[in-house]
Amino acid sequence: MLIAVDGPAASGKGTIAKRLASHFQLAHLDTGLLYRAVGLATLGKHEDPHFEAMAIQVAIDLDATNLDEEQLSTAEVGLAASRVAQIPDVRKALNQLQHQFIDRPEGAILDGRDIGSRICPHADVKLFITAEPDARAQRRTNQLLGRGLDVTFEDILSQIAQRDKDDRENPAGAFFQAADAHLLDTSKLGIEAAFLAALGIVERVMAQKTSG
Repeated sequence: MLIAVDGPAASGKGTIAKRLASHFQLAHLDTGLLYRAVGLATLGKHEDPHFEAMAIQVAIDLDATNLDEEQLSTAEVGLAASRVAQIPDVRKALNQLQHQFIDRPEGAILDGRDIGSRICPHADVKLFITAEPDARAQRRTNQLLGRGLDVTFEDILSQIAQRDKDDRENPAGAFFQAADAHLLDTSKLGIEAAFLAALGIVERVMAQKTSG
């Protein structure tokens, strides 16, 4: 079974994807971490004349099995990720990593920005997880404060708005809900309720495929 989970920053897609992967005992890849890893490696070098070449080489050499999620989860790295994601050859290199990941007989779950639209257009189930910007900013603020980072809701909300803008306008990306993706708004849902809602969608879709 192959499940594609898309959505904007802090919508809950990563948490939902992890829970679904555990439930169905499938391998999981947070594809956003790939872009964040490239963003971190090129942080502060955006004005360098060789910035694109550096980012492309980092993407080509990236080891997807050795990613520090906590280190890569800061808002600053998120903004850097949105910059490198606009480089077509960075996306090309990371897309190859993602396709290698899904090429396994037991299936997999991937979450990110263009999974159902580009990486896994043939996925058995596609979910598009979203939430209002204020709800997403509050979640990310709480998450980062819980890690001891000095952040404010206002700063995180501004960064999320910028990430959304970058994602929508990214000429190299495909950030939109696929026609056959199931929309799930988690604005007013807790973690458990959001997971159960997503699980219900997956089980209904797979039941329909089995019976059909």
